[in-house]
Amino acid sequence: MRAVIQRVSKASVVVKGKLISQIGNGLLVLLGIETTDDQEDIYWLSRKIVNLRIFNDEQGVMNRSLLEMGGEVIVVSQFTLQASIKKGNRPSYIKAARPEFAIPLYKKFVGQMQVDLGKKVGTGIFGADMKVDLLNDGPVTIIMDTKNKE
Repeated sequence: MRAVIQRVSKASVVVKGKLISQIGNGLLVLLGIETTDDQEDIYWLSRKIVNLRIFNDEQGVMNRSLLEMGGEVIVVSQFTLQASIKKGNRPSYIKAARPEFAIPLYKKFVGQMQVDLGKKVGTGIFGADMKVDLLNDGPVTIIMDTKNKE
């Protein structure tokens, strides 16, 4: 799984003019699922995200986690995160999981985030043309890959 995590002051997802999810302070997580992802990837990534110390404490130092500050989350599926641009100029999405595999893992990931965070997690609509609006706070943007845990 690959994730782009953005600390936001606010974020929302709209599909066909309808508001699907909206949050205040928290994280927008763009999630790309590949064919080799499994439950272990879900557990590791969810725990890492909710405990990532990227929110400011009273001294203005990034020392608090999403869990500690009571922030909100939206998780949006994004298969293009699995793009390979090794050859040519047209991205290849061969590593991106097909919907029949990716949708159940996406739902499990959202469920695990809700368990780890202790509250509801906003989502987009898998496979839909989504309009994602966000105000990146910082900006703070972190990229994580469960196959390359740096």
